[in-house]
Amino acid sequence: MKRVFNFNAGPSPMPIEVLEEMKNDLTDFRGTGMGITEISHRSPVFQDMLDETKAYLRQMMKLDDDYEIVFMQGGGTMQFLMTGCNFLHTRGAYADTGVWAHKARNTAAFFGETYDANTAKDRNYAYIPDTYDIRPDTNYLYICANNTIYGTEYKDFPKVDVPLICDMSSDILSREIDFNQFDMIWAGIQKNLGAAGAAFAVIRKGLLEKARTDIPEYLQYQTFVKNDSTYNTPPVFCIYTLNRMLHWIWNMGGLKAIEERNKVKAGLIYDTIDQSGGFYKGHADVKDRSMMNVTFNLATPELEKDFVEKAKKNDFIGVKGHRLVGGLRISLYNAVTPEAAKALADFMKEYKRTNG
Repeated sequence: MKRVFNFNAGPSPMPIEVLEEMKNDLTDFRGTGMGITEISHRSPVFQDMLDETKAYLRQMMKLDDDYEIVFMQGGGTMQFLMTGCNFLHTRGAYADTGVWAHKARNTAAFFGETYDANTAKDRNYAYIPDTYDIRPDTNYLYICANNTIYGTEYKDFPKVDVPLICDMSSDILSREIDFNQFDMIWAGIQKNLGAAGAAFAVIRKGLLEKARTDIPEYLQYQTFVKNDSTYNTPPVFCIYTLNRMLHWIWNMGGLKAIEERNKVKAGLIYDTIDQSGGFYKGHADVKDRSMMNVTFNLATPELEKDFVEKAKKNDFIGVKGHRLVGGLRISLYNAVTPEAAKALADFMKEYKRTNG
């Protein structure tokens, strides 16, 4: 069986051992005689799996009892809508660190006033601003923890006097942080934690009490809380893949071990860039570099195109930059192995040697 080196920005690779487990569960899940895609979401076996998944999340994130966990269909775009729909009463502040913050802000604007609390636009989003202008009557500050397109990532999170909502889709459970500093965290699971098609949210109960109720029932987070994420048929298979990924992270040694592994991978690629004598030019400021998405450029678009083509011939897939900014991007989500990162670093060094 051939396996390429998958550096796609999402959906991401999954560990081979998890994929092998999934093969078995597609035909017989936990002795039911039915595959995971066939079981009823009202069955005890599904409820046990759902409860187990929430328990793993609580334990890994070290969450206080003051949080609810819910699972929803759809990805980030749906959460751009739901965060504003539930919590925007007067105005919402957004940290302008790139495209995904723009989309969240512009989507939420349907429900009220939204504004930028800061912006990194002046330097093409190469850094994370560290000051925030919060206007009176602001309901929340919304941030995106990791910016896949520009390759920046928060190392320290804002301390403000309004609820803090964080999109962690692209770096969720990739490192140890204090998750209790947020009033809400949401994440699409397809980068680090499973199959595309679902998101989960961790919401402080005090924030839920402030949520709007003059909106359709299906758009209310409280609906998912009250119905334990089964108001309608939940994304059963996606929740299952999240469950298997949580088991894998736990067996790897938890978030501390995953963070060390991710640092090694990112270090291999960033060191190659930094030691290239300018052949590779990183986009993000060093202090704000993402562990998940390494963005860089070569001297010309033609050379970048050649790099992508030669990388593909060597089974390095997904290294082309986002269509909005061009360049190159290496995504190093949890399941990418250190061996894959080492192989790519070696390819980058050889490419420089023959083209520099």
